Amino acid sequence: MSHPIRKMRNILRLALTDYFYEWQMSSCFILALAAVLAPMMILFALKFGIIGSMMEQLIEDPRNREIRPVGSGHYDPAWFSTVRAKPEVAFVIPRTRSLAATLQLKSDSAPRIIPAELIPTAEGEPLFHKNIAIPTGLRQIVLSESAARKLKVGVGDRVDGSLNRRHNGQRERVHVELTVVGITRLAAFARDGAFVPLDLIIATEDFLDGRAVPQLGWQGDPPLAGERSFPGFRLYASAIEHVAALRDGLAASGIEARTRAADIDIVQTMEQRLSAVFWFVAIIGLSGFSLSLGANLWANVDRKKRELSVLRLVGFRTSDIVWFPVLQALLTGVLGWLLASLIYLGVETSINRMLSGQAGVDSPICRLLPIHFEIALLFTVGAAVLAAALGGFRAARIQPSDGLREI
Repeated sequence: MSHPIRKMRNILRLALTDYFYEWQMSSCFILALAAVLAPMMILFALKFGIIGSMMEQLIEDPRNREIRPVGSGHYDPAWFSTVRAKPEVAFVIPRTRSLAATLQLKSDSAPRIIPAELIPTAEGEPLFHKNIAIPTGLRQIVLSESAARKLKVGVGDRVDGSLNRRHNGQRERVHVELTVVGITRLAAFARDGAFVPLDLIIATEDFLDGRAVPQLGWQGDPPLAGERSFPGFRLYASAIEHVAALRDGLAASGIEARTRAADIDIVQTMEQRLSAVFWFVAIIGLSGFSLSLGANLWANVDRKKRELSVLRLVGFRTSDIVWFPVLQALLTGVLGWLLASLIYLGVETSINRMLSGQAGVDSPICRLLPIHFEIALLFTVGAAVLAAALGGFRAARIQPSDGLREI
């Protein structure tokens, strides 16, 4: 074994022996660090758990990414193709007149007939969960939770859709049998509604306008010739960061739109301020502990000046002596972090058991990921090294003659 490695081993052994010999003082340092670190870990876990989850749910709610036009316009297929090609747009589909987008629904399981609002949908529907099928053709439908409850139907059941109009002085009613392929959650659409392919909504609009719909066998005037334009649209941004930009882009082209951009700004500001408060408290706590530990290491080096100077006399260099307080500070940091982590785990279990299901979120109220423990260890070790700099600076100034003067 080389001489430097042997000397480093001796320094490590002496530092650890001294550290555990004065176990009362070492324990106080460890407890002091745990008393600072454990509450910060609990605060961050609460922020990351309940507050972070609630913020994430609010931010990721697709309704917050919706951009709704004000009034009616004229949007042709070319306009939709241009908008759909933008990377900021996640979903866009035409809408017909709201008065023409209503269908009377009836099932064999319920005595009542309900008027359901028709919402055009297609592949990529942002309001659907992944397990909800996208309706296709002219005979599939996805009901809102409210409509499905009133009709007493489930996935796979069939409902009768009907329309009536006055055409050429006569009242006419047509029916279409629809298969329920999915039911949305209440949060997606709270009213009585039905998500259907755009072709079905166009068919209902044509029928109400007196035109024929050959695909469904509905009689009337000849179908509309030429390119169809739509009075509205459903538009969702790919992320909440793009909502304001898309709104401003529409405004620049003369289209007024409503968004929840103001609510998004409030949520983002709250999250940023909560993070700033946490880091402010964390920096103050770790800085205070670092200064306290550094002062104690300085005093500890002064108290052991004679012993350290003797090490200089027997051949240890200044760089070797500096490792003495550094190693002790590192050990304090690691043991303090370990104790704080154990305290946190006990508190986490208690908090989640007491408040489970009361905060309106599905994930645990208090939680940390493994990466968070690693970051806490990194910051703790960093604070310990900074604290050791004071003790190391004092140790570096000890001369071999200092110990002889005190003999």
